[in-house]
Amino acid sequence: MKVQFLGAAQTVTGSCYMMEACGKRFCVDCGMHQGNKAIEERNQSELYRPGDIDFILVTHAHIDHSGLLPRMAKQGFAGPIYCTKATCELLELMLQDSAHIQEMEATWEAKKFQRRGLSNPPVALYTVEDALKASSLFHTVDYHTVFEPAPGISVTYYDAGHILGSGSLRLQIRENGKTTTVIFSGDIGRPQSLIVRNPETPPQADYIFMESTYGDRDHKDEHRSVEELGEAIAYSHSRGEKVIIPAFAVERTQEILYCLHLLARQGKLPEDMPVFVDSPLAIRATEVFERNQELFDSEARRLLAEGDNPFELPNLRYTLSKEESQAINDYTGPAIVISASGMCNAGRVRHHLRHNIWKPGASIVFVGYQGVGTPGRKIVEKAKKITLFGEDMEIAARIYTINGFSGHAGQSQLLDWLEPLLASNVRVILTHGESNAQKTLANRILQRFGTSPHIAAYLEELEIEGQGRDAAAVLHEAQAHPRVNWEFLTDEVDRKWGMFKGRLSDVQQRPWVEQTDLQDALEKLDYALTRLLSRM
Repeated sequence: MKVQFLGAAQTVTGSCYMMEACGKRFCVDCGMHQGNKAIEERNQSELYRPGDIDFILVTHAHIDHSGLLPRMAKQGFAGPIYCTKATCELLELMLQDSAHIQEMEATWEAKKFQRRGLSNPPVALYTVEDALKASSLFHTVDYHTVFEPAPGISVTYYDAGHILGSGSLRLQIRENGKTTTVIFSGDIGRPQSLIVRNPETPPQADYIFMESTYGDRDHKDEHRSVEELGEAIAYSHSRGEKVIIPAFAVERTQEILYCLHLLARQGKLPEDMPVFVDSPLAIRATEVFERNQELFDSEARRLLAEGDNPFELPNLRYTLSKEESQAINDYTGPAIVISASGMCNAGRVRHHLRHNIWKPGASIVFVGYQGVGTPGRKIVEKAKKITLFGEDMEIAARIYTINGFSGHAGQSQLLDWLEPLLASNVRVILTHGESNAQKTLANRILQRFGTSPHIAAYLEELEIEGQGRDAAAVLHEAQAHPRVNWEFLTDEVDRKWGMFKGRLSDVQQRPWVEQTDLQDALEKLDYALTRLLSRM
């Protein structure tokens, strides 16, 4: 049996375990890579070979675990995609939304290329038609019900407590006369989080592929999340400005609505402060939540039984159309705007940031993990400026980071989830985390349980021998992290700078207006170099 890590290895996006067992090739999750240009180029990798995949198991609906499913369907995958019923309903919305974004971005890029006289603009990663094709392949499964996607392979879903319908998977693989059990944790939720039930720990296994997003820390003051949100609202309300909340459309938006509902009951949500949910996807996802109330925790079900809908507010306004979204920026006075994407790398929230991030009285409230290379990560790491739609903007708004809303377990909660699974000859492989978080968690696991986890690398191939043993891993470092040719780049800059200086005497003889045009261009270059140096 072999597994190759095609994503979420020493990073948190693009989750995909490509497995070979019992003569079948299948994957657990098939997520989109999100971050800077180099990371997102991984979405074009030919290593997936969609036509050779027999089936796909999806842990949950988040795009970093599911976002390449339409691309697989586009390129020849036609097998079943297994997931829970709630995940299926959410994915039908989310993949079409993602496809729409891909198509829109391709249209914008084509126009840019045309204006610049360039050819061969980038095409959409996939289309809405591809998303619909992927959705036609969904097969729903129930928690705790064993099913066989192929002879010799049995799968059981357990509630991961991360988002509605999320699962941890336990596989029993029978080949060569022996049975090997493997657990894929998916994303593990926080105990006592809002709306969804607590995460379950599956029965013991030989191998545990475990997420480690917050492996280096616990969430600070989780019980103060509602209070912190109230502080941000009070700050901007008193200054007549807006509170912008970049929130993932699934789970996080619904949790924010829940918290605003609690603040309204406490009299801490100003009556003159409208709440805009500016995400068509979030609006439709909330409807999916309301159709799957049996998956809610006991407190959320109690509120509903009492006729108190936690997703309703007296001043709540949903905006579906582009025109309604644009009108929010014309609204004068304090307001709360919940909009996707949660990492500020796409969607309508970028427009709201553009209109508010430079205002001292505004608040930007981050309520989810910010991946490396995303605009959200730069903001929470106290960048002084951010580039939005080609314009550099001063960050003057007050920035709040409320980790208590995170859908991921903190370090102690990860260790508690893992503890019942550890027995002799168990192999723990850490994935879905940045390097420092993984190293810290690996050390804590070693200290507490006496076992040393393996930290998976991007594109690494691991041969599984059974009973917690694995053969030497095969790394593909040169392919995973192509060397940056700094020598070539710096030599080119030096060469062109020499050419510029060589032509300067001729430039000084040109008419004054031409000289000032060239001066403007050189000042822009100087500014770009200054920004580059500030990041080094």
